[in-house]
Amino acid sequence: MAEILRVDHAGELGAVSIYRGQRAVFGETAGNARIAGQLAEMEAHEAEHLARFDRLLTERRVRPTALAPVWRLAGFALGAGTALLGDKAAHACTEAVENVIEEHYAGQIAELSAQDPELAAELERFRQDELAHRDLAVDEGAREAPGYGILSAVIRTGCRAAIKISEKI
Repeated sequence: MAEILRVDHAGELGAVSIYRGQRAVFGETAGNARIAGQLAEMEAHEAEHLARFDRLLTERRVRPTALAPVWRLAGFALGAGTALLGDKAAHACTEAVENVIEEHYAGQIAELSAQDPELAAELERFRQDELAHRDLAVDEGAREAPGYGILSAVIRTGCRAAIKISEKI
């Protein structure tokens, strides 16, 4: 249970940081009000998830990942970097991250449904938010980003590595 809570907290921290990085770029340039609004809404969902994991870590006396500062910085850099490549690349980032997180949550939900049905239900609600973010990104042209295949593969691989690391450290 500690690994589940630690890694989910780390993931939501990273997601909030990604959206903050993207908003830092799009919020400063003219003509980006629409995407900036979308990013702000998705960031708000992730912040809600993060706040819930903050409470769960405290309630269940689980330490957060020691790498939280690294994930915060890496997430912001990933968000800002993809935003600098354009709106399609920013959406490709969202799609790649949310695909990995959705799969990760689905596995946890299956594992927890008998052991902790309340937590499993919360994770399912969070999973639905992640799916909505992914679907929005696809609708907004994520797959039209320059270098989409490589960009998406690198981001998915990085997310999977961060998950494995954050479970333990």
